[in-house]
Amino acid sequence: MNEAIRKLEPTAMWNNFANLNAVPRPSKKEERIIQFAKEFGEKLNLPTIVDEVGNVIIKKPATKGMEDRVTIVLQSHLDMVHQKNAATQFDFNTQGIEMLVDGDWVKANGTTLGADNGIGVASIMALLESTTIPHPALEALFTIDEETGMTGALSLKGGLLDGEIMLNLDTEDDDELTIGCAGGVDVTAVGKYELVAPNNAAAFCIAIKGLTGGHSGMDIHRGRGNANKIMNRLLLNLSNDLHIEIESIDGGSLRNAIPRESLSVIAVSDANKEALIKQIKNFEKIIKEEYETTDPKLAVTIEDSDAPKQVLQKDFQFKLLRSLYACPYGIYRMSPDIAGLVQTSNNVARVMVKEGAYQIQCLTRSSVDSEKRDLQDAITSTFELLGAEISATGSYPGWTPKPSAPIVKLMSDLYKERYHSEAKVSACHAGLECGILGTNYPDMQMISFGPNIKGAHSPDERVQISSVQKYWGFLLETLVRIPKK
Repeated sequence: MNEAIRKLEPTAMWNNFANLNAVPRPSKKEERIIQFAKEFGEKLNLPTIVDEVGNVIIKKPATKGMEDRVTIVLQSHLDMVHQKNAATQFDFNTQGIEMLVDGDWVKANGTTLGADNGIGVASIMALLESTTIPHPALEALFTIDEETGMTGALSLKGGLLDGEIMLNLDTEDDDELTIGCAGGVDVTAVGKYELVAPNNAAAFCIAIKGLTGGHSGMDIHRGRGNANKIMNRLLLNLSNDLHIEIESIDGGSLRNAIPRESLSVIAVSDANKEALIKQIKNFEKIIKEEYETTDPKLAVTIEDSDAPKQVLQKDFQFKLLRSLYACPYGIYRMSPDIAGLVQTSNNVARVMVKEGAYQIQCLTRSSVDSEKRDLQDAITSTFELLGAEISATGSYPGWTPKPSAPIVKLMSDLYKERYHSEAKVSACHAGLECGILGTNYPDMQMISFGPNIKGAHSPDERVQISSVQKYWGFLLETLVRIPKK
């Protein structure tokens, strides 16, 4: 299946992408991919460093005639988001990604593809192993754990890099040059609750599924449905109208992925069974109409279930559903300074309520640190009313745009020259590592770019072949034009 990928142009990059995708590389479990990157550098006889947290740095001298150019840092992250469709049988811990060509796109067979950020990593690998591509001195920085905490970037020490310009190869539109991004913080609410015997014997499993999902930063402005919020809306209505009892709720997966699925097991009286089914069918019709444009495959299903032995205590259920209802999701504020840019948002990413314990995970993003804290406080206040214990971890700073930096002008002018149109120079609402890396390298110019990648962080992820070719040519020409020291 992956052999067709190896025949695509540029072959050096696609072959490295195929090799990379053969190695399982989930966030927090990157031992194999760290060893893979280390061995790659050592086989090329290039100076290779693995720092104390697992970031890999490989340095390559300039090609002949370019020794007087500024040293360039090429940066991408090794980890990838592991998501699959519910019906897909796949073990991310042991299997390599199964890729296929679909017209002008490369995608995976029911899983995330890993183009985020595997295309960037593969590009750097191709440059490191090339004997024909002209370039200044290169420092390849492969960071770890970008997707679930950015601990690699946060732990990178100053003094390891000498480069004056960083090219971050981790954005997803080939007509954009990104020069700023949002910071983020993980907000988690946890607690325990009393279990009681149910009063009702009829039990059902309700599923919200088929949502589009996507990246909780880059796609948050698209108005896509959040399975956790939709499930909570339904459960609150059923609780108010039919006095259901909840056994469990299990929705979402990763903080940086908009939740696509949620399951709940509930009990209801025999007298209200038909009313329950009717109300859920009516709800499905309403919700499908609301999300027809953004989530055309949205479905709400109900199936018989074994009767629960224990359910949520009535008062706790009342407070839980209302707290989740009040928790902000989506855009909190748009930027007043940059048109179309989401400034602050929240993703209600994971809801787990089962066997006397609950956990609610959010990822709060903002390009303004004070506003990020404001939204964090709003979420904290919401769940404190439930009696939850709140933690805020993994906070990382935003990346302040510097539109006057020389590398921005160089690449903007080059883009116009090559493609006869203006590049979109902007900030993004994703959490790029540049802001973090800039804390220890404050004088380094930074810019981020990449090919067209759609559906990142979801099984719909795909990368456009023609766009990769465009991006690759742009990258190579950028390296040729890097100024002298």
